[in-house]
Amino acid sequence: MSNLPLIFIDGDQGTTGLQIHERLRGRKDLRLLTLPAAERKDALRRAEAINSADIALLCLPDAAAREAVSLIENPKVRVIDASSAHRTDAEWIYGFPEMSPSQSERIANALRVTNPGCYPTGAIALLRPLVKAGLVPADYPLTINAVSGYSGGGRAQVEQYEGPDAAQAAPFTVYGLALKHKHPPEMQLHAGLSQRPVFVPSYGAFRQGIVVSIALQARLLPAGANKEALRAALQRHYEGARHVSVLSAEQAAATDRIDPTIHNNSNDMTLGVFGNDDDGHLLLCAVFDNLGKGASGAAVQNLDLMLRGA
Repeated sequence: MSNLPLIFIDGDQGTTGLQIHERLRGRKDLRLLTLPAAERKDALRRAEAINSADIALLCLPDAAAREAVSLIENPKVRVIDASSAHRTDAEWIYGFPEMSPSQSERIANALRVTNPGCYPTGAIALLRPLVKAGLVPADYPLTINAVSGYSGGGRAQVEQYEGPDAAQAAPFTVYGLALKHKHPPEMQLHAGLSQRPVFVPSYGAFRQGIVVSIALQARLLPAGANKEALRAALQRHYEGARHVSVLSAEQAAATDRIDPTIHNNSNDMTLGVFGNDDDGHLLLCAVFDNLGKGASGAAVQNLDLMLRGA
């Protein structure tokens, strides 16, 4: 019997699961376990699979992810949950390795890891270092705007844009107008905010890619919290990071628009600080692949950390 770690993907037919499976295809350092279509809803077969795995990747709706965790009887099984079921649970390690200097090690040694949401990944990447540095107050009245490719809505949304009625799909849609989206509690907790931010999500008629933007008023920030100070704080935090980079002052000055697709099919993310000094207006931006650093790429990054720590 092989000594290679056995990885079970539960829900490998969804958007994230398919991407994870594709990213792991051909790897020689692990074994992949997936269930045939006839067994995917068989609770007994799923329980056998998850309890036989070294690491289980859950690519399921929230309720199904909780059910999958409840099936675990083998204390050695480690889990990466790609749903939002456990993202604010103190017993789960938040799977954003670049979030703090110690986060990669915590993930590497964790029994339970919760993969970040796509939108929160960008918001937390921008805000947490600035809140920790005292440059953005924890109670700042934040509004977080984000636009994602339509794949962020899962298989149903993909079908709307790529199916037989694709010509009728809207070119751009703002949603969540009741402002009760599931992501703000995750953003608030992991960014270190004391107040729930306003979150305005949207998606466009492109398959994947994401831009998160956060506008700030200099008059509401501490003295000296200008774009140079904000940029320097982000650069210090992400110095040496493999997948997160920060635009230099020269790069930011030469940028007047952001293409949300520039990091598609990668696990990279670029952060930028822009602003109008005359009016005291600042803009934080993050761009990455909602299926990469925002989902499957992050899951595989966490998987590799856990395999290293095993």
